[in-house]
Amino acid sequence: MEIRKISVDIDDPAALNEAFSTLAPEPIACCNWPEQYPYAPEVAFRAFHTGDRLVIRFDVREQVTAARVAEDNGQVWTDSCVEFFAAPDEGGYYNFETTCIGRMLLGFRAPGREPEHASAEVLAGVKRLATLPPEPFEERAGDNRWSVTLLIPPSALFRHDLKTWDGAELRVNLYKCGDALSKPHFLSWRPIDAPAPNFHLPQFFGHFKLKP
Repeated sequence: MEIRKISVDIDDPAALNEAFSTLAPEPIACCNWPEQYPYAPEVAFRAFHTGDRLVIRFDVREQVTAARVAEDNGQVWTDSCVEFFAAPDEGGYYNFETTCIGRMLLGFRAPGREPEHASAEVLAGVKRLATLPPEPFEERAGDNRWSVTLLIPPSALFRHDLKTWDGAELRVNLYKCGDALSKPHFLSWRPIDAPAPNFHLPQFFGHFKLKP
């Protein structure tokens, strides 16, 4: 998938919305384990980059939503969570996992080593824009619709030395989950062939090519 470069003021919400309006939504709709987890909320993403930020917006419509995790690098996958996994090379990949209120876990995983969480400084560099208020809340049922936008600098790939997104190529997958919801689900952008839910399988990643 080619990711366009768009010049935009990332601090201007109206300008961001205008940029996203020029992009077609990509569904996150692979329900890889339908017998165990048949529920599939409506989820799509749009992505572009500015050179110094990779900008990804997730749009969600689901029947139950929760945001119990109050801190970054917590168990965010148990809440209503969207995720972006990216591998800049064969040496490992990063997992950006973000709840509906913008709490994020950011880690790096590589073969033969323990997973490493990002520092508070690195996490602070990833701007998160959520349409829901930032306060944690218990599960809510209904026609729940929300969006989260991530503005990711190259430095967020903290075990690499990436200076710009111009011309970068990444192997990626994007997900929606909610492990501890009353309607648990595990959706992916690219299909996963595994016997049980597992997003940490880079052999099933797709491809982003960020245009210069």
